[in-house]
Amino acid sequence: MKLAGVKVVDLSMFLPGPHFTMMMADHGAEVIRVEPPGGEPARGLGLSQGGHSVWFRNTHRGKRSLQLNLKVPAARDLLLKLLADADVLVEGFRPGVMKRLGLDYDTVSAIAPQIVYCSISAFGQTGVYRDKPAHDIAIEALAGTLDFHRGRDGRPTNPGMPAADMAGSLIAFTGVLMALFRQRATGKGDYLDIALHDAVLAWTSNYAGPAFVEQRGHDVPMERNWGGAAFYNIYATADAKHLVLGGMEHHFCANLLNKAGRPDLLPLTYEVPGPKQQPVRQFLDEFFAGNTLEHWLAWLSDIDVCYAPLRTLYEGLYDPATAARGMLVEDEQGMPMLGVPVMYRHEPGRARKHVPAPGEHGSAIAHELGYSEAAIAELRASGALLGAAD
Repeated sequence: MKLAGVKVVDLSMFLPGPHFTMMMADHGAEVIRVEPPGGEPARGLGLSQGGHSVWFRNTHRGKRSLQLNLKVPAARDLLLKLLADADVLVEGFRPGVMKRLGLDYDTVSAIAPQIVYCSISAFGQTGVYRDKPAHDIAIEALAGTLDFHRGRDGRPTNPGMPAADMAGSLIAFTGVLMALFRQRATGKGDYLDIALHDAVLAWTSNYAGPAFVEQRGHDVPMERNWGGAAFYNIYATADAKHLVLGGMEHHFCANLLNKAGRPDLLPLTYEVPGPKQQPVRQFLDEFFAGNTLEHWLAWLSDIDVCYAPLRTLYEGLYDPATAARGMLVEDEQGMPMLGVPVMYRHEPGRARKHVPAPGEHGSAIAHELGYSEAAIAELRASGALLGAAD
């Protein structure tokens, strides 16, 4: 697989770091998850299945677990031995924590110059918000992207997806892969300062027009992406379900309006989203409210229009197309889990489906680093090495 031979040590928690290191494991990297004394917090978040939380199972499959108390000097020494020949270190602590632990980039790179050291934090290692704690919703609020989540009543609501976390995950993944590409050529690693705030802002390319050109915030219900465009909108049907139109290209608009007997409305779809498209939105509101979702799906099936029924995640995951694409798989126990989204023709990724118990591989990893049985027993007695003896 593409990342065979790459050794990753992951100290991060929750979502951004564990998500992208799991993708590295899916493509062949050896990922050693270093868990704190209490274990990865996501182990206890949300619903569980097969002995693990669904969250943890879908961010930690295929990893080895090493549980250390890094406040004990012997645990720090073990980790530095582990990093001596590692390719990547990922950490998600608040700025300054790794330095206090004696595991900052300067210290680690002195013994492992090849290391690609990736720090993921809310606001980065520099700047006025550097020391501010935050999770996704507060990061999106400060960035301005939470403002997009307003209903037709104008009230803001919680985001439907953790955009800052996931943007940070994918940007960190990209940055690490670029650094590994250079590391393979030069033998030299690098330091990555990934801020979730930066990452979500970087995803606003197609939304930034009003801010840059007109120096204003968005009038969300009137904007193209959130309700101002008649053919990029959500419509209730007679059975209290919803139909989504998702394409504003003029031929899509013409195809639907012609079949609906309202070609006179087509010129309004050429107008800027907002009040000028209101007559089209009003017509479509009334039109789709006149029959059931099943009726409209059949009605739309023979014309070229971007549309979809509004589904729950359960319905989306168990659509036969999801399994056909390999995005719904089963683990060792037959429990469902998400598949591998990066699909190569050659050397495809593979979900290594074992989900580790806390510290499951601690003794084996210590043996690989040259610790004797007696030394491992001493590590456990001191509280440096935690988890069940493997």
